[in-house]
Amino acid sequence: MDTHLHHNTPPHHDHHPESHFQSSESVRDVVIGMADGLTVPFALAAGLSGAILGTNIVVTAGLAEIAAGSIAMGLGGYLAARSELEHYQSEKKREAWEVVHKPEAEAAEIREVFEGYGLTETEIAPIIAGLERNPEAYVQFMMRFELGLEEPDPKRAIQSAVTIGVSYIIGGLIPLAPYVFLKSHGEAFRLSCIVTLLALFVFGFVKGRFTGSNSWRSALETAGIGGIAATVAYLLAKAFG
Repeated sequence: MDTHLHHNTPPHHDHHPESHFQSSESVRDVVIGMADGLTVPFALAAGLSGAILGTNIVVTAGLAEIAAGSIAMGLGGYLAARSELEHYQSEKKREAWEVVHKPEAEAAEIREVFEGYGLTETEIAPIIAGLERNPEAYVQFMMRFELGLEEPDPKRAIQSAVTIGVSYIIGGLIPLAPYVFLKSHGEAFRLSCIVTLLALFVFGFVKGRFTGSNSWRSALETAGIGGIAATVAYLLAKAFG
């Protein structure tokens, strides 16, 4: 990292955006995993209940779906994070080449950035000169302000896969739990609906608080989507079962 950046920027300004970025990514992973984990196994259990199958069949099918779903979702999160890192590295390599081989074009791009903030040529010139003395800082500046890219954490892919996978498993076990502990098919189905819709409502409310959206609207939307998915699966199984 450029020593000029450290001297000109307080340390907490360097670290706060990265911390905020990482925490928001983790929240997104939990949301992805929990949302699908609550909804898909719930819809599957409802569909099997509509076909009037025994609780043991619902549990077996549900566990198989949770296992497959958590692996698939976790793998998807891993590949997405890896692609993000590879894209960043590719763009950084390209910018490093352009800084060396196309300095005039890069300087023009910097002028365009700062002109957008109302700076004059006299004010911009020393900034360009300072960046040209430190190619690494130059590249970092272009990555952030020209391309709008933040450097991903190299560990992000594994963390994303684990977070999404575990969240999916936790979410999936909630609608399945009544079928494990109750022998009566009807009672298990009714309790699964109540518990899962309540979990979807709470999850949607918490998600709204984290994302900054209206918590009550988020709760109602999340519970509504899960309820609709389960209802459609149940009615289809009832009609064709």
